[in-house]
Amino acid sequence: MDIKEIDMRGQICPSTFITALREINLNKNEIKSEALKLVFITDNRDSTVTIPETAENMGYGTTVTKEEHHYRIEIFSARQ
Repeated sequence: MDIKEIDMRGQICPSTFITALREINLNKNEIKSEALKLVFITDNRDSTVTIPETAENMGYGTTVTKEEHHYRIEIFSARQ
């Protein structure tokens, strides 16, 4: 499985949300076929709610991890 990491540190909502939604839609076939996992790096706490909630409503699996100075949001096939 490939991992595509998008660093959005310094951006705030709705910019982070729009960026994430665009990446999810551009890569939906690869994500659903388990060929790709998207990883968003952000320092915007609001994004840790809006992005995973939307991705889950679209049928994807998500994880959110708090790291030292940022958050890591993973979007992947719900079949994993």
